[in-house]
Amino acid sequence: MRSITMILFAIFLAACNQQSSEHHESPAAEQAGEPATGTTSEPDSSLYLAAVANEARPEADRARDAGRKPAKVLEFLGIRQNMHVLDMFSGGGYYTEIIASVVGDGGSVVAHSNEAYLQFVGDEFHDRYANDRLANASVLMAENNELSLEPESFDAIMLVLSFHDLYYEAPDRGWPKIEVGPFLAELYEGVKPGGIVGVVDHYAAAGASSETGNTVHRIDPAIVIAEMQAAGFELDAQSDLLRNPDDDHSKLVFDPEVRGKTDRFVMRFKKS
Repeated sequence: MRSITMILFAIFLAACNQQSSEHHESPAAEQAGEPATGTTSEPDSSLYLAAVANEARPEADRARDAGRKPAKVLEFLGIRQNMHVLDMFSGGGYYTEIIASVVGDGGSVVAHSNEAYLQFVGDEFHDRYANDRLANASVLMAENNELSLEPESFDAIMLVLSFHDLYYEAPDRGWPKIEVGPFLAELYEGVKPGGIVGVVDHYAAAGASSETGNTVHRIDPAIVIAEMQAAGFELDAQSDLLRNPDDDHSKLVFDPEVRGKTDRFVMRFKKS
């Protein structure tokens, strides 16, 4: 495998001349499960609360916090100080910034993106990394089916509201069909033994096919579990932190009636 290609924002600043939007979201209330292993510090709720309360965070991010509950989500998933974390399909970088605060100077966070995501989030991404705002964060640009990670280089990988995108197809918009098996195999290769993969996504109706990722941008959690287990990961714990029983699972997640208020699942997988 090729070494991971980390590209600081300044290298591709010119690529970020697009409209802003809101793709990475995360809302839900917690269920049991031991924290992931392979960390360098014990969990401390104050660490996550302080990261969210960081006054350097943009106001637009703060407005999303109530629905996404990032402090509780990251604590549940087991993100710790000194970890090296990959934020896949990082969107505008909402979670990247909070993770950068949580892992601290002894850790790092890599924000993955591609040209399609840059077009989607636009200035939000540009502003996130301008003037080296996040000293322990870097950007990895990799198009669909071209991800290549250094083996066992990450303590944790995040997939926030993006697992369903593995089934999205829009070649005319720069989003060719993703080969799900090889993609998840690359994640498995890139995470350390004992490392974790956190998945947050919008509920689709139980039993719905993966086509919902291409239509309403949702996914049945049973599909996520089956695909992750097939890739070699074990389901370590699930959380109800972001449940919303009033959500209509048949609606497009960008529908004004449900946007930002969808029913979401939170899962922690582990590489044995």
